[in-house]
Order: sequence, then structure tokens, then C-alpha cells
Amino acid sequence: MNIKTRLSLHFTLLVAVILFFLSTLIYYLSYTSQRDRFRSNLLYRAKNSATLLVNFQEIDGSLLRELHQATLRYDDEEIVITDSAYNVIYSFNNTFLNDSVVKSYSGSESYRFFHIKGKDGINFLHEFNNQTYYVSLMASDNLGKEYLSDLRKAFLWSIIFSLLLSVLASYLFSKIAVQPLSQIIKKIRGVHPTRLSDRINVGGRKDEIGQLAFSFNEMLSNIEDAFKKQEEFVSNASHELRTPLAVMVAEADYLLNKPRSNEEYQNYVKDTVAELRKLNSLLYTLLELAQINRDNAVQLTGVRIDEIIYLAVYQVKIKNQGRKILTKIQYPENENDLIVNGNPGLLEIVFINLLDNACKFSTDEILIEISITEKAICIEISDKGIGIPVSEVENIFKPFNRATNARLKSGFGIGLYLVYTIVKLHSADIKVSSIENEGTRFELIFNRGLERENSQPLH
Repeated sequence: MNIKTRLSLHFTLLVAVILFFLSTLIYYLSYTSQRDRFRSNLLYRAKNSATLLVNFQEIDGSLLRELHQATLRYDDEEIVITDSAYNVIYSFNNTFLNDSVVKSYSGSESYRFFHIKGKDGINFLHEFNNQTYYVSLMASDNLGKEYLSDLRKAFLWSIIFSLLLSVLASYLFSKIAVQPLSQIIKKIRGVHPTRLSDRINVGGRKDEIGQLAFSFNEMLSNIEDAFKKQEEFVSNASHELRTPLAVMVAEADYLLNKPRSNEEYQNYVKDTVAELRKLNSLLYTLLELAQINRDNAVQLTGVRIDEIIYLAVYQVKIKNQGRKILTKIQYPENENDLIVNGNPGLLEIVFINLLDNACKFSTDEILIEISITEKAICIEISDKGIGIPVSEVENIFKPFNRATNARLKSGFGIGLYLVYTIVKLHSADIKVSSIENEGTRFELIFNRGLERENSQPLH
């Protein structure tokens, strides 16, 4: 059962319940109002009959009886008048008003209503000349019954017509309501890896359907971005892997053409080992990159950023013997001012890559400056190396992208992309400024991990 049919059935059922409730309520109110009106008339008729047949019976009882019978107002009217000993003084058309009925409904109340065999009745206590009389009167409210019967028929046909109309209207409205969903379904069915740029347009709707379309478009954008990254990654990785392999194959073919000297074989082995090391380094970097792209939800804890930096400096100095790396930091009074919310292993990769690049592309000292503001920790890493061409600065964080003046240096163009990805995973920011042949400066901005009032003094 589709949504349109289900909505139509639910709406029709709801309308049916509401109509039945309202019809029942109106019918009940009409019934009670008609019954109360008829009983009020019976009470008025009983009082008049008692006055006429009891108070004035000494004038001419037979004449009064004939007058009463000639003035009957209701269908199937019955009347019995008795004294306090239940002796009948006057009766007319007694069908249901027998002695037992009269006695059972007589009492100390001034009047009492009852209902027998579809007829409404009243027992009225009348006092005259210090004597008590009981007037029992019954009649059929045929006009009221006809009115209620017509009312039932009107309600029945009204409900039937309203339900038919609600079925048609609910189907039309549900069709209009789910039309955007049909468009979304059509778009979803048309999604293909080669057409991920398509988007759903539902106008300026801000309801649930609009939110669904927005979420779907956002999902398509993420998938499209993931596909592009994957294609770019596979293309660039295959290109980078092909180069050292091609070099090793070419050198191997060259050696196999004819016998070579031991020195040539040794040189080949040295070159092969160098290419294998490059290949191993590239594969390690690619695995790191794939791991980070696959697992965006990393474990973050409070870490001292200065400790991470000193550890990275130590690792880089081991690799680059004799390089001078200066660290400038004015330690705050509270140790928590140096804490950021981060992953120690990933942050170490960030600083090792930045410092390693600085060592690779410069020969002078490298400067690391740490400054603390009220809400952030700023870290600047600057060198006086070859710099980056102005037109290429905005592309340095793209994977496998290298500046034109860095082609002669070893590398694969993945390090800065790794740095950028890790920094964004930490909800931090990274900026770069560079002047060609003068140097490069990277600025990293991390949010403070803990509030100052919860901090402890440094020891």
C-alpha cells in the first residue's frame, strides 16, 4: 500500500470518526431536548387536567369530563386521577395506566416522569381542600419521533456523502502532498556514479520534504567528493608507484642486455635499494592517508601541545643531523593553557611533516613560535628557504601536488595534504604565507582544550 492510499484511508477514517461523534452528540442533544420539551408539556397538561377535573368537579362533573376528552392534545393520551387511597376519580383510554403502574410511580414528589412501551408519562401530586390527588398522564410523542427519524436519515446520508467526498479530496490532497517525494524517488533512482552532480530541486520549501531533499543533496555532495578523491587518489598513486617500478625495470633490462662488471651490478643494486626505499616510503604514506580518510572519527584527548612539538623536533633532528631548530615559547602560569583536544599520534605527524619540509627546502635555522590567546593556541613554523610561488600557494594542500620549484627535491606531494587533513580533523585551522626565495611560514590555530579557571599552575 503506497503512501497516497494510506493517507487517504487514514484521513477518511478520521473524518468518519469525527462525523460519527458529532452526529451522535447532536442527535443525543436533540433527543433529550425533544423529550424534555414533551415532558414539560405533559406536566402542564397534567396540572390543567387536575384543575379542571378536581377543582371544578362540583360544578358539573360530566360536562367537565366531556370537555376534557374533547380537548385531547396528544396521540394515544391516557389519564387516571385517583385520591390518596388510589380510588379512581376519573380515567380515560387506559391501556397501560393500571393500578400497579399508578401506585409504583406515585409518591411524595410533586411530579415524577416515567416511560412505558414507547410512551412518556408523568405522575403529578395535586392537593385541593386539604386532600391529595394523583394525576397519572401518558401519551405518545409521534411528532418528536418523526423529527428524530428524519434527523437520523439526514445524518446517515450526510455521513455517506461526506465520506465519499473525503475519500476523493484526501486522495487529491495526498497526491499533491507526496508529489515532491515522487520527484525525490525519481531522482534517487537516476543516481549513478557517472551522474553524481545531479541535485534535487524542491524550491524554497522548508518543511520535512525540503529538509529531506537538502539532506539527500548533502549526501550526494559527500559521495561525489569521496568519489573524486578516490579517483584522484588512485590516479596519482598509480602514477607515483609506476615511476620507481619503471626505473627498476629499465635498469634491470639494461643489465640483462649483456654481461656487466661487478661495479655496474653494485651500482644497480644501490639504485634499486634507493628506489625501493622511496617506494616503501610512498606506500607507508599512502597507507597513512587511506587510514585517515577512512576513519574520520579519531579519539581526542587533552594533550600538551608543547610536548608534542618537542617530540617532533627530536624526531626531525635525528633524521636531519646538525639542523638548527629553535623553539620560542613564553610559558603561562597555568599548565592547562597549553592543552588542546587532540590525538597525540596524528599531531606528531603534522609537526614532523612541517619541520621535515622546512629542513628539506631551507638551509638556515627553523623557528617555532608558540603564543597563547584567551581562546586559542597559535603555533608558527617558519623557514628561510626557497619559498612557494604565489600562484601555487593555494594548491599546496592538494594531494600529490608539488610546487614547481620543488621538483628537484625528493617527495611525493602527500605530506602537506596529510597535515591539512589531520588539522581539520582536530577542528583547527592552518594558514600559509610564502615569498619565493625568502621563506615560508605555516600558522596553526588550535582551540584551547580546558578553561583557564580549571587549570593548575605549572611546576
